[in-house]
Amino acid sequence: MFGISEIAIILIIAILILGARKLPELARAMGKSARILKSEVKAMKNDTGPPAAPQTLPGEVSGRGRTPQHPDNPA
Repeated sequence: MFGISEIAIILIIAILILGARKLPELARAMGKSARILKSEVKAMKNDTGPPAAPQTLPGEVSGRGRTPQHPDNPA
């Protein structure tokens, strides 16, 4: 992967571009995003039940029983 020298160069470039004040804030945001992603992946793995049926909102037509539209005759 990366050696120590490559990581040091990347950090120096990041400090020069972003500034030393923004780095802790950026690292915090990246950690928060990683935690959210990890929890979502874990939730998806635990969700092993059958797929849920699509829900129809009140006043909405479900789409079953409709005849398909012909491409030459738009509605």
